[in-house]
Amino acid sequence: MNKQLQLESLAQAVSEIARRAGAYIREERLKFSLESVERKHAHDYVSYVDKGSERLIVSALRELLPEAGFITEEGTTKVDDGSNLQTESSDLTWVIDPLDGTTNFIHRYAPYAVSIALMEGHDVMLGVVYEICNDECFYAWQGGGAYVEVKDGMKVARCESLQVSKNKLEDALLCLQLPYDSDAYKPVIKHLIDSLYGNVGSIRMCGSAAMALCYVAAGRLDGYAEKHIGQWDFMAGALIVKEAGGTVTDYSGADDFTQGNSVVATNGVFQQDLLNVIQTA
Repeated sequence: MNKQLQLESLAQAVSEIARRAGAYIREERLKFSLESVERKHAHDYVSYVDKGSERLIVSALRELLPEAGFITEEGTTKVDDGSNLQTESSDLTWVIDPLDGTTNFIHRYAPYAVSIALMEGHDVMLGVVYEICNDECFYAWQGGGAYVEVKDGMKVARCESLQVSKNKLEDALLCLQLPYDSDAYKPVIKHLIDSLYGNVGSIRMCGSAAMALCYVAAGRLDGYAEKHIGQWDFMAGALIVKEAGGTVTDYSGADDFTQGNSVVATNGVFQQDLLNVIQTA
């Protein structure tokens, strides 16, 4: 079996794992209480649902690809010395956000999602993002294109290829997120809104990095930018954007966005224009 077929098969298997985690999250939301919420730090929340989803995903992925290690948001894969479980003979790593958009989830505000990526070194090999509220599964593998699958019960209602938009910056619908590190980012977001508001089509904030990226891939958004976020927030979605024909960099414009904490994703038409605005902040 060639690498493309292996990645395609793996992406399908990971999609099913993401859907199972999403079903768990959906079920728990029906009985969820605000008393279950913990504060990690200012305005950054977690609950037993995040942790339960992560354990489910990690357990399933260990069976699927035993040689791979993990980078996870909630740290359920940590061993006693605080390090991640990693097989020394492999540079394959799963990067997992078990519930991206926890604040949205707490407030019953869509969207929120499960995000899973597989990296080989600095290369993102596959990405899966399952949006729970609309039952949409976005996925891509390196060199294989990007797709969204919507199911009706157990049956696939439709599966569509994703393609970014062709809008220019003046007509663009942009997503500018508000990360938890408000002190560090407040001057930047003020500059971005001051520079872009009234000079682009419009600006939105959706509360989920993974979904903002998927919406860029699907042409629902034309661009997205955020800083002070974790690898688990954007790794899967970034590949989905790239495979849908878009462009992804960090805030400095570097193509290797995988090791930093910032991401700029657009349809490629106005990537440099948006970077110019960001870099003057």
